[in-house]
Amino acid sequence: MITPLALRSEAESLSSALPPLLAEAEQLAATVLLGDHGRRRAGTGDTFWQYRPAQDTDEARSIDWRRSARSDTNFVQDKEWQIAQSILLWVDQTAAMSFTSDKNLASKGHRARTIALATAILLIRGGERVGLTGLRLPPKRGEQQLAQMAALLAEDSDKDFGAPEAQGMLPHSRALFISDFLGDIEPTRDALFKAADRGVRGALLQILDPQEEAFPFDGRTIFQSMSGTMQHETLKAGDLKSRYLDRLAQRKEDLQSLARMTGWQFQTHHTNTAPNTALMWIYGALERRI
Repeated sequence: MITPLALRSEAESLSSALPPLLAEAEQLAATVLLGDHGRRRAGTGDTFWQYRPAQDTDEARSIDWRRSARSDTNFVQDKEWQIAQSILLWVDQTAAMSFTSDKNLASKGHRARTIALATAILLIRGGERVGLTGLRLPPKRGEQQLAQMAALLAEDSDKDFGAPEAQGMLPHSRALFISDFLGDIEPTRDALFKAADRGVRGALLQILDPQEEAFPFDGRTIFQSMSGTMQHETLKAGDLKSRYLDRLAQRKEDLQSLARMTGWQFQTHHTNTAPNTALMWIYGALERRI
């Protein structure tokens, strides 16, 4: 039997890594005026969408007792407008995102997680349901949801590059993908097309370190992936600059084209700029109805 003391000790141990991320996200969220974005919507209709098992965050009055009487589980009716209020996030947590060119700059991954969690804070406190893609965390409201999201976002992956996960996205909901999008573009293409097929609209936020835009390398240089699994050595790094910058520009153009085709929005954010600019852009992008 678990004693209260042991349970508290385990909980404190589990949450010890969370306050810094949550605190930073809270501070970032506080810099954005909610305005119209933060109001609770009454919805655009009460068309029945589906039955789903009741969750702890559901009010008793929302339970469909007639449907629940036919089983041992309580059920709630999801309305069409409630689905539209669900936002699912995917944040790249792979090794490539741990890169930073300057110790005084946040890594791409830290900036991505902070912006994602700040977005979730504002959305949940504005009455939205927020979760993570890939069935990792179904969309819900409440402070407990934020704590669970922070715990999952604190995890790292040892893969070199990330791939957006489209599984678990509800029809006609919204989504936010945050990554450097420098790996294989095909998984991103597939995820966006699957999302579009379900009527999901959203935003792609590309996060880059300023060094990745400038390519300030010359002479003998060894390029190595953050996981250490890939390496390339050259004696004339300066000769690679124009080709690299052309490929980076092409990648941005491809992402912009994908977003345009699927009804999403695309933006690039740099770690040497204020994160609240990206947060405000996300709000505008998620609010657009296409």
